[in-house]
Amino acid sequence: MKAHRLLAFGMYVLFVLAVYSCETKNSKTTNKSYTAEKVKAPSMDIHAATFMGNTKLVKQHIAAGTNLNSKEPMGGSTPLITACLFGKTEVALELIKAGVDLNLKNNDGSTALHVAAFFCRTEIVEALVKNGADQILKNNAGATALESVSAPFAQVKGIYEFFGKELGPLGLKLNYDRIEKTRPEVAELLKNNS
Repeated sequence: MKAHRLLAFGMYVLFVLAVYSCETKNSKTTNKSYTAEKVKAPSMDIHAATFMGNTKLVKQHIAAGTNLNSKEPMGGSTPLITACLFGKTEVALELIKAGVDLNLKNNDGSTALHVAAFFCRTEIVEALVKNGADQILKNNAGATALESVSAPFAQVKGIYEFFGKELGPLGLKLNYDRIEKTRPEVAELLKNNS
């Protein structure tokens, strides 16, 4: 993955944090749903709520009819892709249950399945596969989700270290021992469900 793409994503995360720190009083949503009582979207936008792992606010966005497939402007990630990257499992599962488009790609051509597989978010991978995520889609590097976890860990450890260094200050927590152990399990899960 190219450094400028990671920098762009890092800038996006900083943007989300800036938005989070400022209260937006005029939150705009799309596709408002109306039940017996109009549900209002929270002031924190869907991207910030996802990044913060705030399941309660994400559920409010779902109930309010917020566009759950919106892409953030810097890296083109959807809330689901962000949840996969930062390991916000509960948020990811709520978004999947709400019927988000599982196959949308970010600017690197990666889907939520690519990201969840690469970072060995096993529970999210299982939910994506169970709910019909397209496993043959390729990212801009020409890899499927399975191919992103098929190489030996030693060959890709530097990529994880780069992500850990660049996005660690923003909350990305990587346990290299867990990832090394889990990569073959995720690969096998994808092989068995393709």
